[in-house]
Amino acid sequence: MPTLDDILEQIGEFDFFQKKTLFVLCLLSATFVPIYVGIYFLGFIPEHRCFNPGVAELSQRCGWSLEQQLNHMVPKWGGHGADFSSRCRRYEVDWNTTGISCTDPLGSLVGNQSTVPLGPCRDGWVYDSPGTSLVTEFNLVCEDSWKLDLFQSCVNAGFFIGSVSIGYLADRFGRKLCLLVTVLINAVSGVLMAFAPSYSWTVIFRLIQGLVSKAGWLTGYVLIAEFVGLTYRRAVAIIYQLAFSVGLLVLTALAYAVPHWRWLQLAVTLPNFFFLLYYWCLPESPRWLISQKQNDKAMEVIKHIAKGNKKQLPLFYQNLNSEDEDGEKLKPSFLDLVRTPQIRKHTFILMYSWFTSSVLYQGLIMHMGVATGNMYLDFLYSALVEFPAAFILMLTLDRIGRRYPWAAANVMAGGACLITALVPDTLYWLKMTAACLGRMGITMCYEITCLVNPELYPTFLRNLGVLVCSSMCDLGGIITPFLVYRLAELWHELPLVIFAVIGLIDAVLVLLLPEMKGKTLPETIEDAENLHRYS
Repeated sequence: MPTLDDILEQIGEFDFFQKKTLFVLCLLSATFVPIYVGIYFLGFIPEHRCFNPGVAELSQRCGWSLEQQLNHMVPKWGGHGADFSSRCRRYEVDWNTTGISCTDPLGSLVGNQSTVPLGPCRDGWVYDSPGTSLVTEFNLVCEDSWKLDLFQSCVNAGFFIGSVSIGYLADRFGRKLCLLVTVLINAVSGVLMAFAPSYSWTVIFRLIQGLVSKAGWLTGYVLIAEFVGLTYRRAVAIIYQLAFSVGLLVLTALAYAVPHWRWLQLAVTLPNFFFLLYYWCLPESPRWLISQKQNDKAMEVIKHIAKGNKKQLPLFYQNLNSEDEDGEKLKPSFLDLVRTPQIRKHTFILMYSWFTSSVLYQGLIMHMGVATGNMYLDFLYSALVEFPAAFILMLTLDRIGRRYPWAAANVMAGGACLITALVPDTLYWLKMTAACLGRMGITMCYEITCLVNPELYPTFLRNLGVLVCSSMCDLGGIITPFLVYRLAELWHELPLVIFAVIGLIDAVLVLLLPEMKGKTLPETIEDAENLHRYS
């Protein structure tokens, strides 16, 4: 009996139908960006000072500029190693004293500025920012700064829960149904977040987005991977990831043009409603239908693909009936991920690889946000390096294989993090260059992980395997904000040292996985268990 790969060779492994499907799913990949890294712009922390009404009144009388007013509100601060807690305090002096000097008000009050008493911030903050962010609207600074960490951690908690639960549902009820449901929920909750009346409601709607958005993104990748032939899996995986990189550039431009977080949230959410058109333009995965013994429906999809590719399906390939057609359907189980030795090894290594990719990818972006520099240009430069990363993988994965480029990319990412940590702040250009190389390395790791993960699991378990393993990516995302923002208070470069260690460990582990270059996707547990014999 011919397999689906045999049939695709006759009707087109990557012809017009698959290219059209890849294009519409790449649009979905690009719109996942604002949810995954949108905190960089939505939660931007501008320079802020504790507001002092006495200084504000004196400023009007003296005609001070905003910068002069800010400098008189609290002690000067800035630079790595500075006392950033000064942003949360203010001078405790009587600003209404008669005869106060406009040129040196503190000097005329107390003489020695080092002895000026400091008190808590009781009247809010002044932000030096042309727009608004979650931080400026909900005052997520000082004693409430942990709420920004919680906001991003809740998104990743949603990723974690959604990956496991929706991964099971996609393998049980089909890729297309789960994709449409996640798109609808994501779009509605994103719009509601833009109009959220309080911080609590903002977190709730963002959590809901997290529950469905990443699961939908990965389900879209599994769907397109199951439509194409063996020789095009690598290209499809890289192009799907490349669409994510394009989304980074679009997000940067939108954030620059729309500096107010509510309007930005609305602008990046509304396009999701167009993806409901997938109901009419995307069929169900024929591989999934075959694994569920729905051969008649699978043949309808195959004929639809052939028609889209303007090919004729030979009569010999029009019969998918098998002897065990009436047998028991293969149902995915979480135990299948650890029941057999080789799949168990694959599961644990892939989990750690996803964890590594998330911690280093998100961590480098967040660490860039607490460094000096232009946030738009820094984000743009680090996003641009993802394109040569994709080009390198296009050249190497089918020539060298998966494992060695994967290990090399981890070494590159970990080494770049270490260099960034050790280079002094005076050589900012060198630090930025090393950080961009680290971003390139971890982007390559991310793309290879996305490619290899579905290759190592049988069809009936594939979506569950991808989403359960990638849930460790979400666990990494939960701890990364605390890792970056809190450890940076001890030593600004400490998170980078930790990133380096994590990446170098992953470089060793990925060499233990079987090489999948040129191999067909496994259909059964037995196929997946035997992959290592041909590495």
